Amino acid sequence: MCAIAVETPARDASTATVERRIHRVARGLLPPVLVKGEPLTTLPLSQRMAELQVPGVSIAVVHNGKLEWARGFGVTRIGGPPVSADTLFQAASVSKPITALAVLRLVEAGKLDLDADASTYLTSWKIPSTVLTAHNKVTLRRLLTHTAGMTVHGFAGYVPGAPVPNTLEILAGASPANSEQIRVDVEPGSLQRYSGGGYVVVQQLLVDVTGRPFDRMLDELVLQPLGMTHSTFAQPLPADQLQRAAVPYEETGEPVHGGAHVYPEMAPAGLWTTPSDLARYIIAIQQSLKGVTGQILSAPTARAMLTRQPGEPAASGLGPQLGGSTRRKYFTHGGANAGFRCRFFAYSDGDGVVIMTNGDNGGLLIDEIVRAVAREYHWPDFQPVQRPIAHVNPKVFAGYVGTYRLNSTQTLTVTLEGKQLFSRISDQPKRALYPMSAREFFMKEQDERIRFSTDAAGRATGLTQFHFGVQEVSPRVDPAEATESRE
Repeated sequence: MCAIAVETPARDASTATVERRIHRVARGLLPPVLVKGEPLTTLPLSQRMAELQVPGVSIAVVHNGKLEWARGFGVTRIGGPPVSADTLFQAASVSKPITALAVLRLVEAGKLDLDADASTYLTSWKIPSTVLTAHNKVTLRRLLTHTAGMTVHGFAGYVPGAPVPNTLEILAGASPANSEQIRVDVEPGSLQRYSGGGYVVVQQLLVDVTGRPFDRMLDELVLQPLGMTHSTFAQPLPADQLQRAAVPYEETGEPVHGGAHVYPEMAPAGLWTTPSDLARYIIAIQQSLKGVTGQILSAPTARAMLTRQPGEPAASGLGPQLGGSTRRKYFTHGGANAGFRCRFFAYSDGDGVVIMTNGDNGGLLIDEIVRAVAREYHWPDFQPVQRPIAHVNPKVFAGYVGTYRLNSTQTLTVTLEGKQLFSRISDQPKRALYPMSAREFFMKEQDERIRFSTDAAGRATGLTQFHFGVQEVSPRVDPAEATESRE
């Protein structure tokens, strides 16, 4: 197969300018919430890596349609060599948009139809027929957008050396698979619900249609054409590449037992890659959107890929997730495998960032890095929000102390220490609450607000949480009725 050109012209910025940008990002991590009137406080990446026990981080930044810089920070393993731009990380669920790109290439070649019954392409396995699929079929469009009604959110992987199931065993939930059967349990098209299981169906469908092993097929359809020469869907990672791979770490700072897990669920979770290679994917999509000749997709297909599909809560395209608070829209996806966390954000007009880490606490770190990159490159999204602290009589705080039921398994406990309110969800760390008014409070560690409802005596009867654009109302409960928080 001929290689597809990914346009990466010479940098606009000088080397010195780029190095200054890297320095400011690495020294300028930002919290999600800033207090109005307080001086801006930033933290160095090295400090946050140590605090969160994330040994290694790799970052690539795309600017004006080009890979402007890629840099590794920390080490591949504690006591081991430093992370470089070529260090391999597990991409986890970032595998999904790469898999979706392979599907769209076959659609453009006339070998697949996004809206046909997916069962017509499956030969070695069939989607179990039920009354739910009698009128609305499972289609590739629905599988790619998590609207096919399929079960199984994600996968735990397998410790190296343990028995690993094949795709048919994963689909059936049969030994040695450690996940449940993948099936339809709600009517296809009726709602959006994240399903890694649906992408395993895509994996088997692609193998049945092409007659090729999945990892080799993705290499031929996507990785080689884009010049992603440091990437592979091979599971487990071939022995000759292990020395270039980061070792995964748990949130306690201990290495994941046995090392990097094996993910035979390759389509939803199996990609090994680098931020630079994922940046090549980003650039290729941006160039395709512009209609540049010789790109991985035609402009109409690229636009369709990044067109919002029906469903909530996430705005989903055909593979990537979609966002943007202004007319400048972006596409994105994150991933979480055992000991690995990663995410990319990319604006359609030519900017983007890819961040990969080898620690379970990497998600928090990624958010802080993205805010630093957004500030450096003047992006309209991902900037910290600013909130004012109101002067409130601390005497009213006592009426808010109590336990509030969030759901069947979690509670939120509000305590008062001196004149400071704190909240704590089950066994998570406690967070200080700062007043925006007498009844509304915010946190600094995450962009979340709490508003208390009160009775005539000023005692809280419940609270409303505002987070990720969602409002959740939670009643106050007697502590004896609440789920006990673990200390």
